Amino acid sequence: MARDLLAQDSVDATLQRITASAIELVDGCDAAGILVLHANQVETLAPTDQLVIDSHQLQARLREGPCFDAARSTQRERVFRIADLTSEQPRWPAYAPQAQALGVGSMMGFVLFTEDEDLGALNLYSRRTGAFTEASELAGLLLASHAAVAFSSARTHAQMEHALATRHVIGEAMGILMGRHHLTEEQAFDVLRRYSQENNIKLREVARLVCEQGSLS
Repeated sequence: MARDLLAQDSVDATLQRITASAIELVDGCDAAGILVLHANQVETLAPTDQLVIDSHQLQARLREGPCFDAARSTQRERVFRIADLTSEQPRWPAYAPQAQALGVGSMMGFVLFTEDEDLGALNLYSRRTGAFTEASELAGLLLASHAAVAFSSARTHAQMEHALATRHVIGEAMGILMGRHHLTEEQAFDVLRRYSQENNIKLREVARLVCEQGSLS
């Protein structure tokens, strides 16, 4: 499974393999997804079922819930397991009854983290109460540990590819400006930079415009 995760060819494929693995490997898991917080905005990644999306959206709307807490967790709380969501949940008084209405019986969540960063939370759902045992939690924890490494690696690789692509298109645009307007390398880059700032357009998009049109006019 660890080799399989690292072998995926994109961030999306890696995340989808993570959540699919949760259903395959964790007893009791009916649905899985990854919740990421951007400031206070919730994003759901690689959900295997509409139930995951509905639960995450509910927590985002209420600003409470176990997945919401896990995604912004401190070092002290990396795992949660709720055996019976139909019982009283003082910590999430608004979320619990509405999650039950969605069909959630029990839940687990694991913070995806490396030494350098927190990446979000892997959340597992069952429609049955008492579905997740200590063995389920251990399996989920092992999956989350490998998943965090694979997620971080895939994202770093994607960022490097994006940076190389950006560097290439900027270099090509500079070459066009240098040849057409007899500019030095520094002057050509300054033309791109100024246009980017004055028009509030990303430098890469300015460079792509030059490559497509041959100029900025």
